Amino acid sequence: MSGNATGQVQILLAAGGTGGHMFPAEALAEVLLSRGCKVDLVTDERGQGFGDRLPQVTVHRVAAGGVAGKGIAAKLKNIGRLGLGYLQCRKLIRRLDPAVAVGFGGYPSVPPLLAAQQHQNRTLLHEQNAVAGRANRFLMKHASKVALSFERVKFCEKLPADKVLVTGNPVRPAIAALADRPYRPPEPGGPFHLLVFGGSLGARSFSQHVPASLALMSEDLRRRLRIVQQCRPEDIDAVAATYREAGIEVELKPFFDDMAARLDWAHLVLSRAGASTVAELTAAGRPAIMVPLPHAIDDHQLANARAVEERGGAWVLTEAAFSPSSVAERLTSFSGAPERLAAAAAAARSLGKRDAAARLADAVIDLVPASQRGRLNAETK
Repeated sequence: MSGNATGQVQILLAAGGTGGHMFPAEALAEVLLSRGCKVDLVTDERGQGFGDRLPQVTVHRVAAGGVAGKGIAAKLKNIGRLGLGYLQCRKLIRRLDPAVAVGFGGYPSVPPLLAAQQHQNRTLLHEQNAVAGRANRFLMKHASKVALSFERVKFCEKLPADKVLVTGNPVRPAIAALADRPYRPPEPGGPFHLLVFGGSLGARSFSQHVPASLALMSEDLRRRLRIVQQCRPEDIDAVAATYREAGIEVELKPFFDDMAARLDWAHLVLSRAGASTVAELTAAGRPAIMVPLPHAIDDHQLANARAVEERGGAWVLTEAAFSPSSVAERLTSFSGAPERLAAAAAAARSLGKRDAAARLADAVIDLVPASQRGRLNAETK
């Protein structure tokens, strides 16, 4: 029986503290709570704010640390931290005895998932990228199920077919709702809306190359351009001056808290290719030029972007090829080809899984032992 005083089905989530891991965990938690589950989360110090957003979720902080790309001393220290985290999680798993433990990747997910597997609890892993991360690769052999966000994921090719399911990567409800709004390509000679964002803190190269590309465009295209761009705070003044001198209508911010409205406005997006970004662009059905982060672990952003490009939903521009001239060339081409943008929007939408959070919750509920199903909400059983 699940070890919580409420008598509810106990689910344990575990995730690294960065947004790419935490957001799908948060989306799943919301659905599981609505289905009558008791949800706890294990993370590191970076994920402590989770409890502020979902106060019904009990958050447990675990010792953890990455071991990739570090010196010997740092690796040994973090291996020790992972060992301590495992001991902490053995006690937690014995106390909670979750019906299912769900891992979202990141090193803080390893101690609780490993402890759950050794305690014979059922486990599910969710992989957000087109290349499985190191934590999930370490855990997947003994996982009950592995949920993927892409049809093909590197390092998951040899998993048994009955162990794998494709759920997609959860997106915010406001983003998912954009799938019901048709993409509107730019009118010939009319305004051309470009949305530029480079991840949680913006991208320095975007702030350099996009404004510099203006000098290489025709006067007609500059007249049509309307730009909304995420920009590092320290870059805003210089970037704004460049746009102002070119007579471009622009809005610059370090962060946009209304991304659904921005995507709805955009004719074309220029972005990185992190898992959450790709999930949002495909769920919304928006064409994009993706510039993968060149130093992403295992080059997973390039793999994410290629997966969309292969289906016609985006165009990949590597960081090495990213320059003012390459930006100007592509914007000039796409601004005069609304049919290409519309086709890419449709292709992107065909890849999106707007119900990914519900699919993932279904997969978790399917693993709940039959003896505990009676404690779920009636519509969930």
